[in-house]
Amino acid sequence: MPQDKNRRGPSQRRRELSDHVLAEGSVSASVLAERFGVSLMTIYRDIDELEREGILRKFRGGVTVQPSGVFESNVAFRKKTMRAEKEAVAAKAATLIEPGMSVMIDDSTTALELARLLPGMEPLTVVTNFLEALNLLSDERGLHLMALGGDYDRLHDSFLGVPCVEAVEALRVDLCFVSTSSVYGSYAYHQEQRIVAVKRAMLGAADRSVLMIDHSKLGRTALHRLAPLSTFDLVVVDDRTPPDVLRSLDESGVPYETAPTGT
Repeated sequence: MPQDKNRRGPSQRRRELSDHVLAEGSVSASVLAERFGVSLMTIYRDIDELEREGILRKFRGGVTVQPSGVFESNVAFRKKTMRAEKEAVAAKAATLIEPGMSVMIDDSTTALELARLLPGMEPLTVVTNFLEALNLLSDERGLHLMALGGDYDRLHDSFLGVPCVEAVEALRVDLCFVSTSSVYGSYAYHQEQRIVAVKRAMLGAADRSVLMIDHSKLGRTALHRLAPLSTFDLVVVDDRTPPDVLRSLDESGVPYETAPTGT
């Protein structure tokens, strides 16, 4: 049922609009116009602004938060997707961590699931550019927490840019855990060059590196090549990964482990 357009200003309407699209995944412009009781022209202005902010992306006739080859979904949407698989992958990856280690994690939502497991493994040094992970671990007294600064990016809730890359390059850690939005063939990819720059720096700053990936990322393409899978000391995937993908990893000699999802 249309809602009274006079009860909200543009900013509030756009917040509610983005929340609605986050919940639905994709919505047509006509449905949004009816839902919010405004004209299609107004809805398209809202969509243009939300796309400019990197929150949503347009497609013909509507708007979506689904990723594409050049668009990474915002962190609020990514936290809701493939949650069981990400938890399983993170749990498997966490078995590599021993007390006393220094660990670097990126700003992926899979790494956030790993961060939830770090309390109780102390003492640990944990390095990250992910603001939500920093907030999650800030009260853990057994963890030495190091924040990687830079330009704050609201879409990813993390710090990026040249200052972040330089901060990473000044460190050396035992283990680095990263995820990415796409694995195609024998390479990992990501949509955004600035994300690739930070992840590459992280890989270069670690004695050992682990790629954590759920099966929804496999066989998908993205614009920027991050690294060959052979760069990683281990690739962790969930047990819903298709057998032909596992055979491909076997044939390429990439070390991997599968994480049980329990379903």
